[in-house]
Amino acid sequence: MTPDNSAGTHAAVTSVTSATFETEVLAASMQMPVVIDFWAPWCGPCRQLSPILDQVAAELAGRVKIVKINTDEEMELASLFGIKSLPTVVLLKNGQPADGFMGLQPASVIRQWLEPHLDPAPEQPASPLLGIEPEPAPTAAAPAAAPAPPPEQALAQAREKLAAAPELPANMHALITALVAAGELDEARTRLADLPASETESEPARRARAILGFHDALAQAPKIAELDQRLQANADDHEARHLLALRLLLDGDHPAALDALLELLHRDRQFGDDLARKTLVQALLVVDDPALASATRRRMSSLLF
Repeated sequence: MTPDNSAGTHAAVTSVTSATFETEVLAASMQMPVVIDFWAPWCGPCRQLSPILDQVAAELAGRVKIVKINTDEEMELASLFGIKSLPTVVLLKNGQPADGFMGLQPASVIRQWLEPHLDPAPEQPASPLLGIEPEPAPTAAAPAAAPAPPPEQALAQAREKLAAAPELPANMHALITALVAAGELDEARTRLADLPASETESEPARRARAILGFHDALAQAPKIAELDQRLQANADDHEARHLLALRLLLDGDHPAALDALLELLHRDRQFGDDLARKTLVQALLVVDDPALASATRRRMSSLLF
């Protein structure tokens, strides 16, 4: 099978057609998870996602197979999976869809999403000397993490680091993160807009944009108590449920926020032009708990596919 290089793919990712779908996808998924990347040549985020999937495919060779389907050329396959937006990524196991996500995601998030579906990595071979495995080196217990400084102190430290080494992207992102945490949202937006083009789609930048977007959506929104009252009076008040999820998310109650968004997705997929799904994608950028994020993606996939 010749890979489709029009979207920047390499040999690690195979292009699939309706003629090869049964062999390359269905049959292959009986041996290992198969990830399908539904894309189109006109889709900018698809072209950004393609090299990321190349990288993941190379790193996880032998544990997962990643293929691509051009939805412009394979409309029947796209219809079979109910593809409504691009890029959409679907994972098959034993011939059945098991998980998926939509939109551009960084490699770290994709690895985290894949991990629950993969067989354990093969163990390293024994030492060639008499077949005896080397004793692991003793490791010292990790010291307890120091408590995070107050937002104002963290902001001052971030400013100092950036002043000392303004050329380091990590220092720029650290300042933006500190500005957001300290409530200095206008400066955070300015700093985010001033990032070099190479950093605008980095994971910290996307996380900061997501948080700022949540703040914007809540500019005139009621408080949590009022939103709770609205939902008690009408469980189908979708606007109240969405705003409540954003309030909970910014307050740090990530499990409750994600539950609210999943409930909204369950009740009305079409509300606000697919607002629940779009918000879930953004919300997962700010969730630091890998287990919670993975469980949420599985629940989201079960509602979407």
